[in-house]
Amino acid sequence: MLTKKGFNYYASLLKKKYRSEEKKFLVEGKRIVEEGLSSSFWLEKLQVIFITNEFMDKEKDWLDSFFKEKNSKNKITILKNSEFKKLSDTVNPQGIIAVFKMAEPEKFSAPSKQLVCLENISDPGNVGTIIRNCDWFDANEIILGEGCADIYNPKTIRASAGSIFHVKFFNEINHIKFLLELKDSDYNIITADLKGKNIYSFRKPEKFVIVFSNEANGPSNELLEITDEVIAVPKKGSAESLNVSSASAVILSELFKN
Repeated sequence: MLTKKGFNYYASLLKKKYRSEEKKFLVEGKRIVEEGLSSSFWLEKLQVIFITNEFMDKEKDWLDSFFKEKNSKNKITILKNSEFKKLSDTVNPQGIIAVFKMAEPEKFSAPSKQLVCLENISDPGNVGTIIRNCDWFDANEIILGEGCADIYNPKTIRASAGSIFHVKFFNEINHIKFLLELKDSDYNIITADLKGKNIYSFRKPEKFVIVFSNEANGPSNELLEITDEVIAVPKKGSAESLNVSSASAVILSELFKN
């Protein structure tokens, strides 16, 4: 039985401060929990699973088969609806939340020739959607610069639709310094910006890092100073701008094809 102290401990993980201190995070929703548990790496990081009685009744067959297969049924704890809502970050919770231990920070070694970097993208929804786009186009190594939204924010995880479990992150770093080191290793720095070259006529280099920045402020001066090429999705209609996560899907589809 979960004590009040134990419940408050898990509820605290909704805040970044306590996630960072405890190195644990919450994942909400059947589909995203299933994504995490389908990975042998993340399955080992599973701490506990909270469900409601309604979810247990509705998903009994799934719970019996899936968690028996994963040998994780003993980690399930049932909560009252009133308790569950205090752990939930959604308006209409599905009734399942898993707690995972964070992975150790990735060491940057033997990287692929095509990388993605995010600069100062503070909106969790945008970060999560870009992560999902990267997963879709198999751009599975992402550099997260300072100022980016926390990848373990519930909104980021939800927007990623589970893709957070499929890609590698290099975060909490000085991304400018990191990019300069990559330039020394013959990587081209490509920055997405409204004033850039047409992505559809751009010839991509063999080794590159594509950088997406805060859509309100654009790329930083420090980034532009070290950028080799600036690219953009060409405008045809009357819209003022393209959301950074939408632009990332178009650009990634071009740069990561073939």
